[in-house]
Amino acid sequence: MSAVLQTFNLVKTFGGITATDDVTFSLEKGARHALIGPNGAGKTTFVNLLTGVLRPTSGRVSLVGQDITGLSREARVKRGVARTFQINQLFRTMTPLEMISLVTAERLGRGMRLFQRLDADGEAIAETADILARFKLEDIMDQRIATLPYGKQRQIEIAAAFAARPSVLLLDEPAAGVPEAERRELLETVAALPDDVSVLLIEHDMDIIFRFATRITVLVNGRVLTEGEPAVVARDAAVKQAYLGEAAHV
Repeated sequence: MSAVLQTFNLVKTFGGITATDDVTFSLEKGARHALIGPNGAGKTTFVNLLTGVLRPTSGRVSLVGQDITGLSREARVKRGVARTFQINQLFRTMTPLEMISLVTAERLGRGMRLFQRLDADGEAIAETADILARFKLEDIMDQRIATLPYGKQRQIEIAAAFAARPSVLLLDEPAAGVPEAERRELLETVAALPDDVSVLLIEHDMDIIFRFATRITVLVNGRVLTEGEPAVVARDAAVKQAYLGEAAHV
């Protein structure tokens, strides 16, 4: 595999606090990679640096070998970096069909025509139908998002991010607040995304992490504590002490 998204000696300080401390990281093409760590480890700050919400104090971010450190959030999305948030960012008065159509039309440069001639846009229709089917949203595609169960809303948010056709998809605690019965379907759908989509999952639920990830990076106090395959990370004594506890998976 080859690296899609990388950071080099990334540092972010807020006054006298160092939130991200010399982080060098690599997300491989097609990866199903998890970023974990205790509260205050710097996970959200790190993701904000990856997506352009924050600018680093020092260090750089690279996408497919190109320096994107100075690019805005919007420019990074156009380059292929998409993200979901801990609290979903949806137009709750829309339906899933309208939401996915909106993102698809914008990406295809047809945003201004969305409610005028989208019904005649074969490419947008085909892409929207494919995404609705992939995320198992066909049965509810005409219902208002605000009326749907929270698990389905999270599924729609991920589907909307995928509609931007990213090469990198950053999921910030996608299963937070989702009932257990719906979590498995959500994670199975993400795991089954095409190999050309590299996924970085930020999550606290260790059952989800070990079901989903093929590689884990552990962040503690803004620094990378260790990185490796899930079974190796779970047996690491320093990880157990810092985060997992002695009841960690083995």
